[in-house]
Amino acid sequence: MKIIKVESFHTEDVGIVRVTMADGSQGLGQVSTYNADISVEVMHRQVVPWFEGREINGIDDIADGVALVLERQHKFLGSYLYRALCGVETALWDWLGKSQGKSVCELLGGTPRPLRVYASSMKRDITPEQEAERFLRLQDRHGYDAFKFRVGAECGRNLDEWPGRTEAIIPTIRRALGPDVDLLADANSGFRPERAIEVGHLLQDNGIQHFEEPCPYWEMGWTRRVTAALSLDVTGGEQDHYLPAWQKMIDDRVVDVLQPDICYMGGITRTLQVVEMARKAGRVVTPHTANLSLVTIFTLHLQGAIDNAGPYLEFSIEEDDYYPWQYGIYDNFPVAKDGKVAIPDEPGWGIRVRQDWLQSAHYRASELS
Repeated sequence: MKIIKVESFHTEDVGIVRVTMADGSQGLGQVSTYNADISVEVMHRQVVPWFEGREINGIDDIADGVALVLERQHKFLGSYLYRALCGVETALWDWLGKSQGKSVCELLGGTPRPLRVYASSMKRDITPEQEAERFLRLQDRHGYDAFKFRVGAECGRNLDEWPGRTEAIIPTIRRALGPDVDLLADANSGFRPERAIEVGHLLQDNGIQHFEEPCPYWEMGWTRRVTAALSLDVTGGEQDHYLPAWQKMIDDRVVDVLQPDICYMGGITRTLQVVEMARKAGRVVTPHTANLSLVTIFTLHLQGAIDNAGPYLEFSIEEDDYYPWQYGIYDNFPVAKDGKVAIPDEPGWGIRVRQDWLQSAHYRASELS
């Protein structure tokens, strides 16, 4: 079946993509969030033309289309090409699932079901006491038994968000939630190795299981030193899309747990390649899903189908005071219940985008002969 049209509906923050096939059937996907208007431009100019005239009848055809785009655009290795590619690629997965009456999870060999999630805070401009209170409130409302909080400052060069915050928030959260809750911490490339190891020991002393992106992600040698020095799981990879970098990360055990972002990777096809690399090395994958856009839906379907999925999936707890753009887009976005979120079981991604949002977004269409 040939694609005859690719449409985009975008704001600055999020871009929905719709593919229409020769028989009128359609699929919905999404470019990566953040500066989505730029990703949409790249998609129409550098991704869509290479799908013209291609027959898409199965998973292998999607993979072949992805490979062709990357070959023809080999001079453009940067993140925006992959962020843009994700829009068409994920729309084709949705279409394929709908055409076969299966969820994407089922296309991948999995079974839709509730998956355990961890409640993920994005905030640093919050006191330890406020964060603990928020976690307790959400635990009561949604039954979460795992939470992630922020330490250090984003790309902070060893500085804290304010002096002493890291040393305060770690024991404060543990005391508030007790010993039976899993806790995770994210440094967002905040520390040099010596400071990261120091913070890591404090995390270990308080029973935190997961230390994410402790050092600038591009400094693999630094992160490897931290991983070697600590017994808790050091995790990372959300920023990476280059497969040789992933292989090095695995071969050198830069991190213990791999965290690809499906949208930064260019979609499901290439994320599955990282999953397979990790599986061969006996490593688990816990992808990055830091907002309530379709990246979370994509990841639910993936995690429900792979053998080396981590014990939980990231689920943002931020509301419209922090990420107002993520609201009012979908009719049936899942919510957490008993600490789990259900993989949608309808064909494709199983998510419906609101017509009023589509009508309010910037629109562009590429017609394919």
